[in-house]
Amino acid sequence: MPPLNFTVILPLLVLTIWACLLLLVDLFVKNKGITALLAALGLAISLGVTLSQVGATGTSFNNMVTLDGFSTFVNALLLVSGLFGVALAYGYVKRMGIERGEYYTLLLFSIVGMMLMAQAADLIIVFLALEMLSIPLYVLAAFARPNVNSEEAGLKYFLLGAFSTGFVVYGIALVFGATGTTSLAGIVAAASSGTSSLLLLTIGSALILVGLGFKVAAVPFHMWTPDVYQGAPSAVTAFMAAGAKIAGFAALLRVFSLAFPSLASDITPIIAVISALTMIVGNVIAIAQTNIKRLLAYSSIAHAGYILMAFVPYGQKDVVATSVAAGLFYLVSYVLTNFGAWAVVIALEKAEGKGLEIADYAGIGRKYPALAAAMTVFMLSLTGIPPTLGFVGKFYLFRAAIAGQFYLLAVIGVLTSLISAYYYLRVVVTMYMREGEPETTSEPWLNITWGLAALLTVIVSLVPAPLFDWASQAVLKLF
Repeated sequence: MPPLNFTVILPLLVLTIWACLLLLVDLFVKNKGITALLAALGLAISLGVTLSQVGATGTSFNNMVTLDGFSTFVNALLLVSGLFGVALAYGYVKRMGIERGEYYTLLLFSIVGMMLMAQAADLIIVFLALEMLSIPLYVLAAFARPNVNSEEAGLKYFLLGAFSTGFVVYGIALVFGATGTTSLAGIVAAASSGTSSLLLLTIGSALILVGLGFKVAAVPFHMWTPDVYQGAPSAVTAFMAAGAKIAGFAALLRVFSLAFPSLASDITPIIAVISALTMIVGNVIAIAQTNIKRLLAYSSIAHAGYILMAFVPYGQKDVVATSVAAGLFYLVSYVLTNFGAWAVVIALEKAEGKGLEIADYAGIGRKYPALAAAMTVFMLSLTGIPPTLGFVGKFYLFRAAIAGQFYLLAVIGVLTSLISAYYYLRVVVTMYMREGEPETTSEPWLNITWGLAALLTVIVSLVPAPLFDWASQAVLKLF
């Protein structure tokens, strides 16, 4: 057996050890704000280690875990999401009376699971990572106990999450039965040699798609999303909407691109239909929402459909690299816009769920012009209107769909983006054209979050080439 190469998982090791130590340190820290700052420090150190690995490659643990450009890009994005998540929670948990130190430890352990998902080169690691990222999120969703809505959100997420995990495990079992291995490289080798059972392999891959589809909230596996997003603490929802989506798509892209390219002709039509349905259902139902958290929940579902567009051409060798790069680019766009929008939501949220109706945003444009301008940027970006990063991201996605000759899917993407303009711009109209006396909470880290996210959403859209080039280089050696 080859010696273990711990440098492959060095960022994960750093964050895991830091989370364990943080759990102990928190016992002696009365000011939980210090715990939050220590968590942010651990994330920053792990991010530094991750960035130092740009360009590095390697495998370890009997080739079950891999380090490459793809995993480095995704891990960096996950750690940035963690920093945003800590910044949003810093004042929010104190204001809502749920300030407990274990919040940040659970956040760190969930990120470790997400990072492991990005580096998984074996279906067993995919399953372990899925559990590691999910279990802390179940607890965090119910963190606002004894709030009934939060407890209900945690229970729903747990029950449906456990159900979806069953699909993944059964799918892995069938794939193993068909090929005799759970290694991604071994699966594709067995499939190409003709020694595997095509029927078992197809059914197994479909079941894995169902389980991961739940994690990214794709239709028809999206039912949990609105209730969980609304009931969970807003800081948790913001992190969940970004982190779980990044990890889920990282697993989808790596597993299907590397292990199941031979099944592309069977699976591609299914993924295309799921992508189209997700865009349509998410955007159409969002129109009827009056609660901002439910609106952003259906928005999250719709954007899962857009990102799935990058996944559809995975079986086309001449298109797949550009397509996956477009998906990674759009994930960055979504993360920035998502955290910015949720920072504004948290700024207006009051105790007992007040301040969460869209009508509560009336008058913000007059009373808090900077906050209103930031929210306008986020709504425009989610719609896909220039000059925002969302516009550039959708351009790359639609270009990838057209390159793969999925013209109808690109048309559906454009039409559903037009539909989304109605409910996104309704928030803008309410802020600027309705009379009201809104009250916001001004917290330094919260203000930095929405301010920085708004600036980056606009500035990066003006010079998107370096980010897209990094995404392209990240997937270059993957295929």
